[in-house]
Amino acid sequence: MRVRQLYDAVSSTYTYLVADPTTGEAVYIDTVFEQHLRDRALLAELGLRLVAVLDTHCHADHVTGAWLLQQFTGCRYGVSRRYGEALSCADMPLDDGDVVAFGRSALIARATPGHTDGCITYVAADETVAFTGDALLIRGAGRCDFQQGNAHTLYQSIKTRIFALPDACIVYPGHDYNGRTASTIGEERAHNPRIGGQADERDFVGFMENLNLPHPKLIDHAVPANLRCGRPEDGRVPELADWGPVRQTYAGVLEIEPEWVAQNLARVQVLDVRQRMEQQASGVIPGSCMIPLEELRRRLADVPRDRPIVAVCHAGMRSAQATTLLRAAGIQACANLRGGVLLWSDLRLPLEQV
Repeated sequence: MRVRQLYDAVSSTYTYLVADPTTGEAVYIDTVFEQHLRDRALLAELGLRLVAVLDTHCHADHVTGAWLLQQFTGCRYGVSRRYGEALSCADMPLDDGDVVAFGRSALIARATPGHTDGCITYVAADETVAFTGDALLIRGAGRCDFQQGNAHTLYQSIKTRIFALPDACIVYPGHDYNGRTASTIGEERAHNPRIGGQADERDFVGFMENLNLPHPKLIDHAVPANLRCGRPEDGRVPELADWGPVRQTYAGVLEIEPEWVAQNLARVQVLDVRQRMEQQASGVIPGSCMIPLEELRRRLADVPRDRPIVAVCHAGMRSAQATTLLRAAGIQACANLRGGVLLWSDLRLPLEQV
């Protein structure tokens, strides 16, 4: 089973992409609405097919990306059945022991309530990996003071359901505010200051009931949105650009396909950032404005701004940097030409000599 850990800096949320290496089927766990472009790009670049989006619980500090990923991939959405009609938009309600299969791999749902009443820990079928959400954190545990949380219940969930896993089982939490990425069951059983070592239920409950944490800032927005599976109230899918089919790569580069540009040359301004010698050797896209990358910063005033800008170079690397410079200068309607002149030429799209 292949695991990739992704991070949202605003909410300190970890999102996990878990894939079957044989079939390329995959699931996402604990996605973030604002990161759906990143998450879709990673799927595409790794050649994976999304089977399901799973949430460990109904989050109070961020909105899930489940609905958005469903719109683009047709995947299913799994979350605890305990939320009932309140989360009726989920088409994969999960109970303790339910199996989420993807290719030849599988995750088993373990009910671990306490942080909220609907918390689930997803455990690999061979018990080598556990995605514990906010139930068990690295050297910590999820707060229990909202959404039917209960410290006594969480103690039992961790002790009897999570700590029952093998010592070597890797713990992947839903959050960490100190940059820690993973732990193991054995480590947490020995060293977790809230529930590890010789701590009993009185110790754990006393600790948890005296945290005195501030109310989550986004709870009044996040919980209602998550009960809609992350669907915006207006039901609209946010667009990356209103002028063309721009997409974001996993590296964060905004790019567009050469075929679309060739069909819409009159609607965009191509900006060629190659050296003059390169342009003469291979030709240029008709109508191009030609400014070498090393001159672009001081010649931004020479860039036409009446149309969206498509930056191009030999293979798409220097032009990706050009789009970064353009956006920093306030030119938001811009994108990189995927594959550069190299791909453009391979597709036999029009070039002219200079």
